[in-house]
Amino acid sequence: MADDRFIDDVLDEDLDGDELEAWDDANDGQQLYEHFRIVVDKGQVPVRIDKFLCEHQPHSSRNRIQKAADAGFIHVNDRPVKSNYKVRGDDVVTLMLAQPKHDTTIYPEEIPLEVVYEDQDLMVINKPAGMVVHPGAGNFHGTLVNAIAWHLRNLPSYDPNDPEVGLVHRIDKDTSGLLLVAKTPDAKSNLGKQFYHKTTHRSYVALVWGNFKEEEGRIEGNIARDPKDRLRMTVLSPDSEIGKPAVTHYRVLERYGYTTLVECVLETGRTHQIRAHMKHIGHPLFGDERYGGTEILRGERTGSYRQFIQNGFKLCPRQALHARTLGFVHPSTHEQMDFTSELPADFRQLIDKWRTFIGGTTKDMGLDL
Repeated sequence: MADDRFIDDVLDEDLDGDELEAWDDANDGQQLYEHFRIVVDKGQVPVRIDKFLCEHQPHSSRNRIQKAADAGFIHVNDRPVKSNYKVRGDDVVTLMLAQPKHDTTIYPEEIPLEVVYEDQDLMVINKPAGMVVHPGAGNFHGTLVNAIAWHLRNLPSYDPNDPEVGLVHRIDKDTSGLLLVAKTPDAKSNLGKQFYHKTTHRSYVALVWGNFKEEEGRIEGNIARDPKDRLRMTVLSPDSEIGKPAVTHYRVLERYGYTTLVECVLETGRTHQIRAHMKHIGHPLFGDERYGGTEILRGERTGSYRQFIQNGFKLCPRQALHARTLGFVHPSTHEQMDFTSELPADFRQLIDKWRTFIGGTTKDMGLDL
């Protein structure tokens, strides 16, 4: 991949959370490697480095460049600088990361795909838990994008390295469920606008700790990196100028006393949105290690109960979150397209375990699980 797009790929705001975590993990070491270098012209008038790089990196936004500087990625004369640093003539500007430079070209790999629907414009895929969506530090192979490239290898118009085609949205590595892929630039542009204008419909099923007082609710709060743990997102006031606005609607599906099965409908799609929002209101996802969901947060600490919970973690060794429905308007036919994905085996077995635990007295909301 060309150097002039590297900042975008490191700090792409649309990357799923696991890819962002991988970049952070890779940048924590002491050994740093140069990924690109710019020597400032002798006659350069002093100018902020974010503005300078924005002019010299046409594919990278100023906001992303600022994030790169804040994360310590951008160095001048071998020292990290913030985005307000003013470059001068003969300054040497570099992007430094802890991992060696790697070929980030996406190559087709023969990996099984569960294709729910496909036509000449798009594909709907059911992603299994544990599969990384896009290549990144530590995960350069075996990703969903590599699998898509193989599936479409005989389609001359599809270039997996062209950002104008491909995934329209993303989900985390350990979240299962539906994803939308555009096979043409026109389709991706059209579908991207639908996501931007919030006219698509996406619902998730999640098992969370605790019992809700209400049957349904709305969570609103900006999503931003947690300053105390940059591998995690945090929720701030909607009036905050930090982070991005995010809204999640939820309703109770079944109650198990110490945990609750809920449906979450996204109004926005931010990194770790459901995971961070549920943590924020005191209901972390069951099994979500990043947000405290692998602790026993409800219930008496008897030996048998602890063993029951540990067995649940082993049965579904991930956050209990599944992207169950996806709805959008077809970019060519203009028909409404709606898809539903059944819960995967590990999630279903976990729910059955909780149903057995409380004797099967669940609230039936008509959801076929």
